Amino acid sequence: MHDVPAGARAGLTSITRGTVVMMLGTVGFVIENFVFRVLLIRTLSPEEWGQFFVGLTLVGLLAAVGSLGLPQAIARTLPFEVDLGERRRALRTGLAVILPSAVVGSVALAAASAPLGAALGTPLLSQTLLFFSAAVGLTIVATFLAAVFQGFEDAIPNALFLQVLNPAMFIGFLLLIEGVVPLHVAFSAALAAYTLSGVVTLGVLLVYARRRLPRLLPAGSSPSGLSGGLLRFAAPLLVVSVLTYVAGNLDALVLEVFRRPSVAFYSADLSMARLLQVGLGALSFIILPVTARFVRANDTASAKTTYATATKWMVLTSLPLFLIFFLYPGRSLAFVYTHGYAGTTTPLRLALTGAFLATVVGPSTSVQVSYGQTRLVLYNTLAAAVVDVTLSVALIPSLGISGAAIAWATATAVGPALSVTELALSTGVHPFRRHYLVPLAATGLPVGLGLGLLNLTPPLWALPLIVLGVAGVFVAVVLASRSLDAGDLMLLEAVEGLVGTRLERLRRLGRWFLRDGAPLEGP
Repeated sequence: MHDVPAGARAGLTSITRGTVVMMLGTVGFVIENFVFRVLLIRTLSPEEWGQFFVGLTLVGLLAAVGSLGLPQAIARTLPFEVDLGERRRALRTGLAVILPSAVVGSVALAAASAPLGAALGTPLLSQTLLFFSAAVGLTIVATFLAAVFQGFEDAIPNALFLQVLNPAMFIGFLLLIEGVVPLHVAFSAALAAYTLSGVVTLGVLLVYARRRLPRLLPAGSSPSGLSGGLLRFAAPLLVVSVLTYVAGNLDALVLEVFRRPSVAFYSADLSMARLLQVGLGALSFIILPVTARFVRANDTASAKTTYATATKWMVLTSLPLFLIFFLYPGRSLAFVYTHGYAGTTTPLRLALTGAFLATVVGPSTSVQVSYGQTRLVLYNTLAAAVVDVTLSVALIPSLGISGAAIAWATATAVGPALSVTELALSTGVHPFRRHYLVPLAATGLPVGLGLGLLNLTPPLWALPLIVLGVAGVFVAVVLASRSLDAGDLMLLEAVEGLVGTRLERLRRLGRWFLRDGAPLEGP
């Protein structure tokens, strides 16, 4: 254990920096997302809010199709490819393909808006999709540009521009609408505000790319023609992106068909469940290019260390939320939204279970992409999509929101579980080490049983304090069970690099609890 893999220290430094940036961006996104949902609920009728949510879902699906798998492909190709000329060709190829695709996606949704609204019997949906058609192209281009910087292990464009600036602009426009726009045109104004915020975000991202990208990839010669390697790698990822979106959102569309009035309440449950995946999403974003470097160097030891250590501490962001939301679902819904949403406790618990199971296995799908196992990722995502489609159609007509939650939870857990199993069998990379499993079980089981048996009804203001308390228990269990190893030392060094100082108190504390008694010292 004393022989720390040479690449793991640099990898954990990049992962820590990128995950911190992404976490901050995601937390900002979650807060802003909550604010704009409150503003929309206050401004729009329930039917208008339901159609707005469905429109967002369709925009995401078309953006997944129109991205053609290129964001993940470029994020893996840039760190994997050593030759600068090949990197330039890959970037040129991506832009040559993504820009026409963005235009086609926007035109296609605009053309389909009226027929879709007529087929579903709601003019509001036609209006929504017509306004949102421009957002499809804007999302495709912005996501690709953020993925280019992801390939250079730069999380700022995604975190700052896509997750913070975009919803912040939308909130600003909504506040303006609420103050000056008459109620009867508020829905159209909200749709226009969403599109305008996308325009501003892409504009700022283009300025950032113009200034930053030449430093990361200086101008120079590159091979002629398109990068066949990038396109071949992107092809299965296109199907993966579409199937991933289907597995995560088709249940909402089926619910729209069979139980339209329930869509607004279901969106609240899903938003709560997806809070558990904030840390996972941040870690998945940055671990892909980092692990790709390990794969290029055939450094499996570093991949194992970074995966296990990063997953252990990522769970710190999901376990407390899972316990509190699951044990106090009505109180949690009332705290995040209003008492009007507090009645959908069973669907929330079902969705939370699927989200938590997907979280505990770590960023398995992203690591599989780093290893080039795109065919396996495709099969896993197909399995999840089939599960979501089958369960949605079978359960939603009779069970409504609960049926949708069962479909979403099962599909959400299936893909990552298959990926981590395949990774463990093919490469030995997985998070299930003693120093991860012991704190997870020794915190989750006793705290969950204790809070459940107490049968408390905590005031709303106490819920955040309980979440922090559970997180503190997890850290205490990590120390008390000596669930620290060399990976945690490297993580501490990465944090010290971020804050710019040596954290002596943490090092002294670690010396008492390091699992094999090794001195917690580093360079």
